[in-house]
Amino acid sequence: MGFFDKLKKINIFASFGSELNDDFYDELEESLILADTGMDTTLELVEELRRRVREKGIKTLEEARSCMVEVIADALNAGDGELNLSTTPSVVLFIGVNGVGKTTTIGKIGAQLRGEGRKVLFCAADTFRAAAAEQLTIWSDRAGVDIIKQHEGADPAAVVFDAMSAARARKSDVVLVDTAGRLHNKQNLMNELNKISRVIDRELPDCARETLLVLDATTGQNGLIQAKQFKEAAGITGIVLTKLDGTAKGGIAIAIAKELGVPVKYAGVGEGIDDLKPFDAADFAQALI
Repeated sequence: MGFFDKLKKINIFASFGSELNDDFYDELEESLILADTGMDTTLELVEELRRRVREKGIKTLEEARSCMVEVIADALNAGDGELNLSTTPSVVLFIGVNGVGKTTTIGKIGAQLRGEGRKVLFCAADTFRAAAAEQLTIWSDRAGVDIIKQHEGADPAAVVFDAMSAARARKSDVVLVDTAGRLHNKQNLMNELNKISRVIDRELPDCARETLLVLDATTGQNGLIQAKQFKEAAGITGIVLTKLDGTAKGGIAIAIAKELGVPVKYAGVGEGIDDLKPFDAADFAQALI
């Protein structure tokens, strides 16, 4: 069973024997839009399929299906999908609104990195949400990694300072930083993340840095709007797309990669610790189509 088997399929290619005519392309457009791919991205994808069908002389639906998988996989390749963990320590900031699974994502990625033999440190810099640090502590215990935290309402940058100091002292390989999940005031968010960034720059000036936006795939086009706002406010190097199961329509991943030029680096299809994996564009495209 493949990792993305829980994904909702686009059933446009289910009835073999159809002709590759205008009706087919119209139906494909409708299916992609219903899958949360978005109007602009859908039109680009379908036009690219038309071009490749003409160029390759494709006649059958099965050939068109294989070609569409390639078109989607190419669209998803918006940059390096690997985490940059090239320094010791490296720092990964996790941002996103409340409820998207940010803290859970940190726990799962932390457990996986530890399983690869890396020394991981959690930083509970979401001091705004009640019980955020406690939730991350549960994951640190489960994953067997250290955590740096302070009291609720503490200055997030101060927690990050403690974490950077601890990472140096303990020779940690990776610091995973949980941040407050609010976007109602972009200026406050930007100020807070800028302050955190200055602390990291000062304490670990040459460290490899990632800023990952965690998005709930079930929010569809609202997720794309969030991604645009966070990219503008904070700058992001990658996306973690959670809840790509049952109700999710995976086209949002294509829209984000195509419209924002930001790669999806991880994808989650469930609650289990193994239900979050590095994103594979080819596997995803194959499962969707």
